[in-house]
Amino acid sequence: MTDFKSQDSTSAIPVDANHAKAIFGVNVLSIVIPVVVALLLGIRTKIDLGNWTHSLPHAIGAINGLTSILLIIGWIAIKSKKVALHRFALTSAFCLGGCFLVCYVTYHLSNPSTPFGGQGWIRPIYYFILISHIFLSLIVLPLVLRAFLFAWLGHFSDHRRIAKYAMPVWLYVSITGVLAYLMISPYYQHG
Repeated sequence: MTDFKSQDSTSAIPVDANHAKAIFGVNVLSIVIPVVVALLLGIRTKIDLGNWTHSLPHAIGAINGLTSILLIIGWIAIKSKKVALHRFALTSAFCLGGCFLVCYVTYHLSNPSTPFGGQGWIRPIYYFILISHIFLSLIVLPLVLRAFLFAWLGHFSDHRRIAKYAMPVWLYVSITGVLAYLMISPYYQHG
């Protein structure tokens, strides 16, 4: 039997076992995705997938840049009560996150890591950007998954509650992804 509970003034949302399963799925994905990525990145023998993989860092930088733009558009749209544009922008950013993950893992499975060659004052700045980017990407993953799930289910008050934390962290992660790419790109050995 489904229990109906009003989450906000616009709808009555069913709270049932499917909701609990969805939250459990988000929790599992929030753990499994980083663990699987870490395990895949730990493989020392690189797989030869061809020279096309040398251009993936450029695609990753572009994905992060486009994600940043879409997040800003989505934020402006919702502040302007343009819900359809907000939904489109954030769904697009969410899908780009999946593309990023595929490109990132593919690149690192098939190419050695590129060491940062910068010296002097720029070196600690680069590593601060990179380490904060990686750390916050782990934190933002469950926030984004929950925000997306709540919006999908129509739990808009829960969506807003999570999104106010997810949005700035996701934007920071996207922008620092671009900055880290721009800073390391001169040291790539290929294209």
